[in-house]
Amino acid sequence: MDLHKQSYENLIAGIGNLLVTAREQAASQINIILVQTYWEIGRYIVEYEQKGNEKAEYGSQLFERLSKDLTQTYGRGFGRSNLFYIRKLYLSFPIYGTVSHKLSWSHYYEILKSDSDLEIGFYVKQSEKEKWSVRELKRQMKSLLFHRLALSTDKEGVLKLANEGHEIQQPEDLLKDPFVLEFLNIPQQPQYLESELEEKLINNLQHFLLELGKGFAFIARQYRMTISGRHFHLDLLFYHRILKCFVLIDLKRGEIDHTDIAQINLYLNYFKKEEATEGDNEPVGIVLGAYKDHVLVEYATTGITNKILLAKYQLYLPDKGQLETALNKLLDA
Repeated sequence: MDLHKQSYENLIAGIGNLLVTAREQAASQINIILVQTYWEIGRYIVEYEQKGNEKAEYGSQLFERLSKDLTQTYGRGFGRSNLFYIRKLYLSFPIYGTVSHKLSWSHYYEILKSDSDLEIGFYVKQSEKEKWSVRELKRQMKSLLFHRLALSTDKEGVLKLANEGHEIQQPEDLLKDPFVLEFLNIPQQPQYLESELEEKLINNLQHFLLELGKGFAFIARQYRMTISGRHFHLDLLFYHRILKCFVLIDLKRGEIDHTDIAQINLYLNYFKKEEATEGDNEPVGIVLGAYKDHVLVEYATTGITNKILLAKYQLYLPDKGQLETALNKLLDA
């Protein structure tokens, strides 16, 4: 009877796996057909415009009339905003072969809210690479990920970012400046301790890993190191599977000080000698503070051979207008 029971359970499991796979494949095909159909509808609208019939701005009568007539005839899915982004899909990707089949219409609906082709291209590539859900995509767009990454590079780097997405190839690629930790829901000017910040990050580890980016694996908090009989504790320890190295993160509530740099340098030297194994690259240290003095940082890091990265964090979303102005200056340079 036990053998019969096991055999039956295997039968159920096998059928279940087939059904799950089939449903996933069906959903994927439906998504491809839906995006392709919307692209074609967008083409029809643009061609109608080009014949001089009417310019389809968001508030135009064309969208209002199309929405009413299509909804009446074919049902839901043809609201004015949906039609606006359907048209924008075609305008942003006039060659259908450039439309990704890996993203759903819900992804495109969010991405097409972007203001520039560069930003649209980046979020398409990054959504593909990171396999972001729509919810994850919305969070990254809300935190202005493209702007933060773009401003850390040059004009050529911005264009590469838009065409290829964000590649992790060297330790410097780990940085977003600032990191945005709005998911912690800490007031902008709170009285809080570094231990409280660490606690909130651990409690929101999934969000923090999304903000850190691809490749981070969490290992420990308050990782203990014993050096010459003294105990030291690192706030957060990660391993980066792409760079193949330990990443040490030290949290600072206020300004990053020269003593913080000396401390993370001590930790990195310890990890090189005591923790790294064959195949590991040299560890990377990130000191994450509320702000930093660039002159002090320059003097404190000069001559240090370890890879130490200093970055700011914000407890609230950055100002989009300021970032866009700075990015435009970079692109116009």
